[in-house]
Amino acid sequence: MSRARIRLATAAAAAALALGTLPASAYAAAAPGAGVSARPHWHQQQAETIRQITLQGAVNVRDLGGYRTWTGGQVHQGLVYRSDALSKLTDADLTTVSGLGLTKVLDFRIPVEVQYDGADRLPAPLTPTSRPVSDLGLYGTLVGAITSGDPVTQEQMLGGGRAEAYMRDIYRTFVSSPENRAQFAAALREIADGAQGPLLYHCTSGKDRTGWMSYVLLRALAVPDDAAARDYLASNTFRAAYDARVRAGLKQSGRMQNPDLLIPLQEVRQDYLDSATARMEADYGSFYGYLTEGLGLDLRTLAKLQNKMVR
Repeated sequence: MSRARIRLATAAAAAALALGTLPASAYAAAAPGAGVSARPHWHQQQAETIRQITLQGAVNVRDLGGYRTWTGGQVHQGLVYRSDALSKLTDADLTTVSGLGLTKVLDFRIPVEVQYDGADRLPAPLTPTSRPVSDLGLYGTLVGAITSGDPVTQEQMLGGGRAEAYMRDIYRTFVSSPENRAQFAAALREIADGAQGPLLYHCTSGKDRTGWMSYVLLRALAVPDDAAARDYLASNTFRAAYDARVRAGLKQSGRMQNPDLLIPLQEVRQDYLDSATARMEADYGSFYGYLTEGLGLDLRTLAKLQNKMVR
């Protein structure tokens, strides 16, 4: 193997470790409920119940239904799912995913993530639809930090609050970038389409781009802000064991002396969500302004979204 190919393989492995894309065999040891048959699990989050779809090759797969709206309705189950990357699904996982009846899968990952992590593995005849949302160079930053193997460089890149600041910047671009807004708007239009069957969307870890998309969708369905925020923050619960395993692996391999530098990048935080909503209010005045002006959704589309998704 040439030196260039060796460097590429090393970078891919490092990025996969940091972003939560270990081989399926590693997922089997890290995923909640590993070693038992895949089936929905219910997790109580204060007043709301979150329905997790337990898989071996992904750890943050959930049905977005079940939430109560402030208008007295309830979001339908079985119509929209959110998840982390699906490139490492096992054969048993494919059977479980097939049972969800999905008709479309939207992939928010950028091309370099798909190149390194692999395309989605889906039951036939499903193929993923690419809806790339910028990570503001996060993937490349992680590759550079981890593959350097230098504790000083890693501290300089990620320590001293720099990782947290990076995440806040990423969340602001979910709102400020016209390209990102276009992808989120397209996803919402597809969900609102009455002819569209059950749909799943995801990014790499299923927490940031997917988290923002889910927060916006729930708010658009009149789910109270605190419940939508709890759904966003629940990624920390579902990813905790796996992310801890990733950090332990990096330390054991010698790639990082202080893998806790990655925690701000692995977690979701209210502060990150607040960065996006603050930018939303600064640019558009309100959540409604963001939906109509920022995302370009008309009243007919918003009504279709409600009619389809809320009972």
